Amino acid sequence: MFSSIRTAMVVILSVVVMSSSASVLWLTVSEHEQLFLESQQNNLFALTRNMANDLVPFMKQSPRDTFSLNVVLLRLEPYRNVINATIFDNDHQLVEFYVGLQGRRVDEAMLPASYKPSDMTMGISISDGKLYSLERIGEQAFPVGYLLIVVDLNKSLSESRRSLVFRTMPWALLLLSSTILLSFALLRQAFRPLDAVTRFTQSVTEHKDYTSRHTVRGTAEIRRLGQHINRLIETIEEELNINQQQTKTLMEQQVTMTRLANFDSLTGLPNRQFVMDTIKIELARARRANDDLILMFFDLDGFKGINDSLGHETGDLILIEVAERVKTILRDGDILARLGGDEFLIIPDRAATELNMITVSERVLSAFTEPFKLNGLSLKLGVSIGVAKAKEAGYELSQLVSNADLAMYRSKARGRGVYTIFSPEMSESHKRKIMIANSIDTAIEENQFCLYYQPKVDGNGIQVGFEALIRGHHPEMGNIMPGEFILVAEQSGKITAITQWVIRRACEELHQITDRFSSRVRVAINLSVHDLRHSDLFDWIYTAFKEYNVNPRNIEFEVTESAYLDNFDSSEKLFKRLHNLGCKIALDDFGTGYSSLSYLTQITIDTLKIDRQFVTQIETSERCRLVTVSIIDLAKRLSLKICAEGVETESQWDYLRAQGCDTVQGYLFSKPVPLHELKDNHQDIPHDFTNYRIDI
Repeated sequence: MFSSIRTAMVVILSVVVMSSSASVLWLTVSEHEQLFLESQQNNLFALTRNMANDLVPFMKQSPRDTFSLNVVLLRLEPYRNVINATIFDNDHQLVEFYVGLQGRRVDEAMLPASYKPSDMTMGISISDGKLYSLERIGEQAFPVGYLLIVVDLNKSLSESRRSLVFRTMPWALLLLSSTILLSFALLRQAFRPLDAVTRFTQSVTEHKDYTSRHTVRGTAEIRRLGQHINRLIETIEEELNINQQQTKTLMEQQVTMTRLANFDSLTGLPNRQFVMDTIKIELARARRANDDLILMFFDLDGFKGINDSLGHETGDLILIEVAERVKTILRDGDILARLGGDEFLIIPDRAATELNMITVSERVLSAFTEPFKLNGLSLKLGVSIGVAKAKEAGYELSQLVSNADLAMYRSKARGRGVYTIFSPEMSESHKRKIMIANSIDTAIEENQFCLYYQPKVDGNGIQVGFEALIRGHHPEMGNIMPGEFILVAEQSGKITAITQWVIRRACEELHQITDRFSSRVRVAINLSVHDLRHSDLFDWIYTAFKEYNVNPRNIEFEVTESAYLDNFDSSEKLFKRLHNLGCKIALDDFGTGYSSLSYLTQITIDTLKIDRQFVTQIETSERCRLVTVSIIDLAKRLSLKICAEGVETESQWDYLRAQGCDTVQGYLFSKPVPLHELKDNHQDIPHDFTNYRIDI
């Protein structure tokens, strides 16, 4: 409503002053009217009495002197507010009549005929704005007549009121104006500190200077307001300082988070998310320009072993050194990124030609010719590289990365330390692996797997045991060799299901084997490193034994030394329990794994199996003969049985028998065949088998 407090105060004060002045004026006029009325009544009473006294002699005459009576009445001529005057006799009859100036003005000359003393009270009375004064002429006991004077009270009162107002109004207006002006000046002086507060807050708002402070002055309320404003600005300044610190911290954290989101914290290289987004952009650009794009995928050969044996700290130092080495052989514009672990990716900024792919790949391989020298160690690391082109992937990111990954794994299969450029047949091979992986569950449910058995013979050529080997047949792909689907099963996490199937099928078919050959014959089942990691393996085996009523002494479990020692504690616990049941344990591929032989004194085994790579070279390599003899001698001294695999000639068998080898297996006797194709034994097995009982 008001633009400012000052204006509101001035208006309010003016209204109050004027209202007060009007009230005072009204009271004054009212009081003046009351005093004027009293004065008029007194004056009229005195005038009427005096004239009544003067009329006494003339009213007693007989006949009355009319002229003298009129002379007396004409004494009212100076009184301008007199309407009329009437003289009555004792009978209230009109004797003489006078019309005053005011009566003539209002044309009331005929009014006295209506006035009768008998209808009125003696003295002063007021009616219809007129003042009446009735007085006896003569003594109260012996009156000679009556005198009635009528005065216009309203006219007199109005004139008196007007006269009062005209005389007092200038002074009242002067006083009122002076009061308002003085109040305005005092208000202005009083509001100066408040104006200063307003200007200060406006300055702070415009310039955002929260370090300035208001100089406190003025009344107590305004001083408190200034103090509160200063405290408020101090609080704002403190909060701004805190917010600035927090904003700075947040900006630093944002930079850090952006770097963490886009770059590898260890090597400082772009990470998977960043490089994948970059490849998407580059693929879109290449598609529009009908260009091609090279993608190189590589990881380190043997890094896991170094990381496990020397620790993650050494592994991290190697990864940092790898990043530095590869960056030095790349050109400006080439992108090097770490995808995770020991996997790296390169996007060369050059044409996707065969020559450029070969050149970049060879330069990367050359970066790993020198050993890594860390913490006093000299470590040799290789690298396997896969190279793919965008056009062959249809400019699809996932397909391009998949192609490079397939080519990299082909490099590993070729012996590592090489590069492989993707070709379409690799994709077909990958599709075949996917089909195999997807068909494993169905193959188990629909019995598309079967067991083949390869005989183990003693020195007399008698079949004393069989090794159970799984084979697969796909309705569309035909026969699939274990070397293919076992690897796929391990990679897809389905090897455990296959092992369970093999154990159950071997237990199921064991009775047919013992019925055909001997109750003492033994069937060997292979366990992988993945099987040994499963905590429920013993329960599966025990359940199968109980379900098919298997004598544990007819079962032998074969495990490679690398698988055994990779999970030594859990493997040792498992094989002790199996050994207590009556099962035999054979260490497969002995001599090809760990160089230390101290573990032989700590593990629970019954048989050492000599790897076929030694057996096949017995006739041509003196070293192989020495190793074979040493293994046999070591086994004898440790009271272990010896089984040699891969025997294909009579001379190999003769040599092994001469050295004291207990059993052999190989194509000389039989390749792995289905159960119904096994040849029967016609000789007794000279080994003692006692009665069995399953115990845990």
